[in-house]
Amino acid sequence: MSRVQLALNVDDLEASVAFYSKLFNTGPAKVKPGYANFAVAEPPLKLVLIENPGKGGSVNHLGVEVGSSEQVHGEIARLTDEGLFTLEEIGQTCCFAKQDKVWVSGPAGERWEVYTVLEDAESFGGDAPEGGTCCGEPVSAGSACC
Repeated sequence: MSRVQLALNVDDLEASVAFYSKLFNTGPAKVKPGYANFAVAEPPLKLVLIENPGKGGSVNHLGVEVGSSEQVHGEIARLTDEGLFTLEEIGQTCCFAKQDKVWVSGPAGERWEVYTVLEDAESFGGDAPEGGTCCGEPVSAGSACC
């Protein structure tokens, strides 16, 4: 299983969930405070909504969801061989899920992740170590992920 992910910033999560439920004729797969995602079968799409008042309608990040950690590690090797700097987040919690992922940035700075979900989590993100990253962004010690 592989599908493209589109993560959008939204001003109003409830209104956005109602709109995208109608647009894609399916309800969300997960709804948490400030967060929702849809696993759209046709077209194959993982739509993520992140409540971020004042930034609604903008892209948060892009991604490709894959079926296993082995595929993520294969992409890390492939992207490294292609000369693209990769940022790895292995076993980190982000977007209410423990994930393995790799990040790259496109020529205009757009952030792409290739990831797999290992298991659901109850928090949006965990604490990242000093000098570490979360959701592809550098964080300082004790900062909350995402």
